[in-house]
Amino acid sequence: MEAMRRTVWGILAALFLITATGCSVTTKDPSYVPPAPPTPMEQLAKAPLVDPKTFSSGTDVLSFITSDRTIACSLTSARGEHVNLPYEQNRYTDSANNKLPLVPVAHCELATYPAPQPGDIKDDCAGTHLGYLGGVALLSPDTARYGECRSGVTAMEAAYGPKGSKAGPLAQLPVLSDGQNLERNGLRCSAYNGGVACGNVSAGVGFFVSAERYELVAGPAKGSATPQPQDSKSP
Repeated sequence: MEAMRRTVWGILAALFLITATGCSVTTKDPSYVPPAPPTPMEQLAKAPLVDPKTFSSGTDVLSFITSDRTIACSLTSARGEHVNLPYEQNRYTDSANNKLPLVPVAHCELATYPAPQPGDIKDDCAGTHLGYLGGVALLSPDTARYGECRSGVTAMEAAYGPKGSKAGPLAQLPVLSDGQNLERNGLRCSAYNGGVACGNVSAGVGFFVSAERYELVAGPAKGSATPQPQDSKSP
C-alpha cells in the first residue's frame, strides 16, 4: 500500500510540473511557406540605420565586411574611375584627378562571385573585349553596375578567396551584422539575405551581390512619359 501511495504521489508531482512549466509539444506545419525576403530596395528603405562612427577610420569613408567574410564594401567617393578605398592602392588622390567631379559611390568586392551576364558588360577593356570580370559592384547616385576590367583578383579574393591570406587591411574592417543598414551621402548599404544590398532609395537604383548571384536595380526609365488616356471619340 505504501508503495502504491508513493507511485500516485509521483504521478501527481509529474503532472503538476508539466502544468507549471507550460510544457507543450509542437509539430511542424508541412504546409507552412516562409515569407520571401524583402527586395533590395525594400531592405534599404526599411532596415534601421546604425551609427556610422563604428565604420569610419577617421576619414570621410565608411567601410565594413560581412560576418562571413565574403563581401567588403565602402560608402565613399570617386573622381572619374578612381574610387577612394582605404584598403587598397588607388589614384583617387592624384592631383591630375582634382579637376574631375566628386561623386558619392558605394563599392563592394567579393571573395567568390558569379560571372557578369553578357548584357551587364559595360566596358570593352581598351578594345580587347577581354578581362571584364565579376566580383566588384559600384553604385553612383543614378547608376549601378557589376564587374570591371582587370587582370587579377579582387582584394577580397586575395584575402578571403579559396587561396586567400586571411590577413591584411580587409581583415581589420568592422563587421556590418545581418539586417543592419549604413548610410552616407544619400547612399545606403545593408547586409542581408546572404549578401549585401546597396542603393539610392530616392532614385530607386541599387544592386544586390552575394557569392551565388547578383542583381542590378536600374530604377525607373529616364524620360519616360506618363501614358495619356486614349480619346474615345470617333472622328
